[in-house]
Amino acid sequence: MADYNKPLPMPTPETQEFWDGLKREELRIQQCQDCNQHYFYPRSFCPHCHSTNVEWTTVSGKGTVETFVINHRAMGGWAEEVPYVVAVVSLEEGPRMLTNIINIEPDPEHVQVDMPVEIVYDAVTDEITLAKFQPVTG
Repeated sequence: MADYNKPLPMPTPETQEFWDGLKREELRIQQCQDCNQHYFYPRSFCPHCHSTNVEWTTVSGKGTVETFVINHRAMGGWAEEVPYVVAVVSLEEGPRMLTNIINIEPDPEHVQVDMPVEIVYDAVTDEITLAKFQPVTG
């Protein structure tokens, strides 16, 4: 594993299951047991009906690009490969996630709104795995 010199997330009690799931290569989000809605980011109550009757569930890791930006400058002086794509991905189960789109051939200019994507688990340290997405092939 290469040295990772960018800021890392700091799991909290509310987010620990999400980060543990990514480490196991599972995308885990919460689902309300009262209104049946999935949601992201992790929190102790459903943002749809405000119920606290929520559980963690493993989801497909598939979605579509909702919106995106292509960054052509490295941020904060970190050694960043440019250009890179920051996107909002709508998961099949409904919630949206802010993420990076990677493995775009031949280059990031080929990202499109509504492009189908799937999760890629990027183990950046022994403790942290990040959720990134790539175009669905085939």
